[in-house]
Amino acid sequence: MKEFKLTDEYIQLNDLLKVMRLVGTGGEANFRITEGEVRVNGTVELQKRKKIRAGDLVELHGKKIKVVATPV
Repeated sequence: MKEFKLTDEYIQLNDLLKVMRLVGTGGEANFRITEGEVRVNGTVELQKRKKIRAGDLVELHGKKIKVVATPV
């Protein structure tokens, strides 16, 4: 499982997939999301711009990302 250290209040789901290199492009991220391939906290997520916050767990094809807050 990979960790993503959140520096803001949230990151959009499609941006997280790109930043963590689970997809090659923004278009691919949007496609994977709309096809129901992405889960957030165990539930299929269809919102491309879903706000992902610290504590969320994102999964695509068995690859998991835990979003953690960075200390202030």
